[in-house]
Amino acid sequence: MQIIHISAECYPVAKVGGLADVVGALPKYQNELGMKSKVIMPFYDNSFTQNNKFKKVFAGTLQLGSDSLPFTIKSLPKKQLGFELFLVDIPKLLHTSFVYSDDDTRRFMAFQIAVMQYMLQLKKKPDIVHCHDHHTGLIPFMMSHADAYEDFRQTPSVFTIHNAQYQGWFSHDQVNLIPKFPLSKIGLLDWDNSINPLATAIKCAWRVTTVSPSYMEELKSEANGLQSLITSESDKCVGILNGIDTSVWNTETDPFLVKNYSETTVLSGKKANKKWLCDEFKLNAENPLFVFIGRLVGEKGSDLFPQVFKKALQNPKLSILLLGSGNKDTEKELLKVRKQFPKNYNTFIGYNEALSHKMYAGADFLLMPSRVEPCGLNQMYALRYGTVPVVSKVGGLIDTVVDLNENGFGIIHTEITVTQIVEAINRAVEFYKKDTVFRKNRKTIMKIDHSWHLSAQKYSNLYNSLKV
Repeated sequence: MQIIHISAECYPVAKVGGLADVVGALPKYQNELGMKSKVIMPFYDNSFTQNNKFKKVFAGTLQLGSDSLPFTIKSLPKKQLGFELFLVDIPKLLHTSFVYSDDDTRRFMAFQIAVMQYMLQLKKKPDIVHCHDHHTGLIPFMMSHADAYEDFRQTPSVFTIHNAQYQGWFSHDQVNLIPKFPLSKIGLLDWDNSINPLATAIKCAWRVTTVSPSYMEELKSEANGLQSLITSESDKCVGILNGIDTSVWNTETDPFLVKNYSETTVLSGKKANKKWLCDEFKLNAENPLFVFIGRLVGEKGSDLFPQVFKKALQNPKLSILLLGSGNKDTEKELLKVRKQFPKNYNTFIGYNEALSHKMYAGADFLLMPSRVEPCGLNQMYALRYGTVPVVSKVGGLIDTVVDLNENGFGIIHTEITVTQIVEAINRAVEFYKKDTVFRKNRKTIMKIDHSWHLSAQKYSNLYNSLKV
């Protein structure tokens, strides 16, 4: 079975969020199951593309409204990433140092058309076309209804919603960007008087998946305006929990760690990584160390951090380290907190992959007070590295973290408020004091299997159900 994944991101080529981690891992595990899984994504001008050699496999011209744009498809051999990678290079639109911009309607429309043009000329058509998030949401529509792509009418399409908050809306004035289709189908593009790629994909894809079962249920009541659509299409919708790539996230082999460790050496391994972090960021290594790794946006609850940290750090017997960027006001406030608590709080504004790995390894607790968390990978990385997640009761966090009070291994707060987050931190501090129990819990959580093996098999079963 041949599967083509289409995405705006893929780790390690280009990463903004969890979408990249999923698309960079799922095809690899599918190939291990005997499938032929490939990835097509935009060509960005970044360190990955600058440091690798690509083979040009196709050249063509696409029509974007009144503009004719030349494009090329470049490939990277399967052996490098565990799957074949194809990059769509469109000068001035996709050949950029950034992934997202203010011109994304044109950029990703051109990308999707180029993908369709490339697939059209393949001698062996894919058995499944798997699209990810709104940047690829018009492909199921084009496969089913665009005049030029009639060859794909019987090709099953799967669409995965990684985050329903972002839908790719654009005005009907730009409908001419979409390849010619029967005007009788215009209603499939519309939602709330605009063209909505996410809504279109939900309507047109053969199957719709989300990245966790709980998130699928949440979308029926809160999906940024698409609740009724998802409810009406629920018969073809399923939640499949994401996994993590355990070949990348492996404490025994991770090249970013100061000291590698296993379940049997977790005490010394985490101690060494914690010492490095505390030395680097001038924190007290004797304190329990809480970390946050992610985007500083409202979805992640990070707007509450300045108030949360000021209250929590009244207790000098804990330390907090933050890695992230996003809302500029939040960034400024967090830097002010650093001045107020220089001995037990620090922050790194930006993103650093190597530092994030050290933080998962060196921390005692991971903070995830998310308002929206479709699946969440950070809590799975933390568990894999023996770090206890302190999370809100939402989305995929519900499916992956069980509270200590329910014979579990993590700490959950039900509301995203300053008071409840601080209370959860205080619970964690008390748990940390129970040295023997805390150490045992570390070993327990490292054994939890959140690899892609099970999820890849569930996708295989889904694909097989669509065979025509």
